[in-house]
Amino acid sequence: MAPMSTAMWQRVESIAIAAGIVLVTVMGFGYAWWWLLALFLVFDLSALGYLAGPRVCAVLYNAGHSYIGPVLAAGLFALSGADAVMIAALAWAFHVAADRALGYGLKENDDFQHTHLGWIGKREAH
Repeated sequence: MAPMSTAMWQRVESIAIAAGIVLVTVMGFGYAWWWLLALFLVFDLSALGYLAGPRVCAVLYNAGHSYIGPVLAAGLFALSGADAVMIAALAWAFHVAADRALGYGLKENDDFQHTHLGWIGKREAH
């Protein structure tokens, strides 16, 4: 049996993170689970940066698909107590984890299908 690649470890880890976020959302905060799905595609709006080219989009997409934003939003919740901020933070973190679990990593600046987890889609690596 071959050992798991680093990318596969990150995908398995992301499944665990996504499951943990669902549990924290429902059992920890008492929010409805469907908030995670209702807000899921909002975070993909960062991909609109590709209209300006792959380098600009990589920056915008990666800003919307890293855990930095959800952590900062959770910090804002800790300061404000605003439920909407925490729901957004949880949904954002869930989106990042689900994307990574599916193999959609942070974008390289040369091509949308080139991610830190490898190439996605049918395109062959260069």
